[in-house]
Amino acid sequence: MLVLFFLTAIFFINFTIRIIISPLLPTISLDMGLSHDQGGSLFLISASGYFIVLVCSGFVSSKLGHKKTIAFSAIAAGIAFILTGLSQGLLGMRIGIFCVGMASALYLPSGMAILTSSIDQGNWGKAIGIHELAPNLSYLLAPLISEVLLLLLPWTSLFFVIGGLSIIMGISFFKFSRVKDFFGESPTLTAFLPLVGHRSFWIMVVLFSLGVIGTLGVYSMLPLFLVDIHGMTRAQANSLITMSRILTLLMPLFIGWVSDRAGLKPTLSAVLFLTGISTLLLGVLNGQFIKMVIFCQPLLAVCFFPPAFAALSQIGSKKIRNIAISFTIPIAFLFGGGVVPNLIGILGDHGYFSMGFILFGSLICLGAGIPVFLKFHQDND
Repeated sequence: MLVLFFLTAIFFINFTIRIIISPLLPTISLDMGLSHDQGGSLFLISASGYFIVLVCSGFVSSKLGHKKTIAFSAIAAGIAFILTGLSQGLLGMRIGIFCVGMASALYLPSGMAILTSSIDQGNWGKAIGIHELAPNLSYLLAPLISEVLLLLLPWTSLFFVIGGLSIIMGISFFKFSRVKDFFGESPTLTAFLPLVGHRSFWIMVVLFSLGVIGTLGVYSMLPLFLVDIHGMTRAQANSLITMSRILTLLMPLFIGWVSDRAGLKPTLSAVLFLTGISTLLLGVLNGQFIKMVIFCQPLLAVCFFPPAFAALSQIGSKKIRNIAISFTIPIAFLFGGGVVPNLIGILGDHGYFSMGFILFGSLICLGAGIPVFLKFHQDND
């Protein structure tokens, strides 16, 4: 289906723009003389911009419609990323990364709204599983793209390449896609109130925060962790991380099939527990054993999002679905993809780099008992 292809491709570029800093961080830190705290702060700044705009994304989609919002997000994020590559010094990079986070935040609510409105509910698990190939492919290719281009060009050149691709995809989607467009709900108090009384909405906020910790939170600081604590070169760390992500491409399809049959709640609980254990072990093991865990952890962590998005799409009616996403995802990414990497960096500066993975892996494990309390809303609109 053409719409699914377009959305998956744009989501891939959208995600790559936000995580490409991770495999570049050892080089950026060395080149700019950054501490672990300063390096980790880049993810917090990006997540802060993402948080601010994602909460308000309904204002944009309610005026432009979801199709134009998706195109605008891709084009604006690409321009902001290119400008980040032209920045001089840490302050300029922080401002640029903040703007990239803001622009890229517009995609997800509109993308999920278009996706779930274009595909029958009975196939959501599989469709969302295909859509989730995008971040998993990004996790796989970002280190590889970094290493290949660093052999030929300065690290700033990656900003021009990825930013240019984002602009091209945004224009192509707007011109060639044939989706049925509709307008989103503005995040007004009236639109948000139906969610406030839903205990399941707040449960999903917590669950998504834990899911983001297990994926983006770990991924953001892992290359620097492997270089500084385990003595790997940047190329060795990025090659290992790339290889560990190859099998993750199949996992969203598999977990989408599992969740359609086993149910969303048991699937979410199992995934969180196993992800927490594997994340904890990253901070405990050494040598060949940590390499084994590096391969296992992402296979488990990426399984969270297909059932989680399916669950989030069932706690409210179609009209407020994008509002639920607009309030859940920003909190999750601010904490799991921003605060947590920064805290791990701070721990690293004080000689407790490994403790960060142990601490947050334990937190994910504790969250495995939460999905049982979810209650879903069924509608036919």
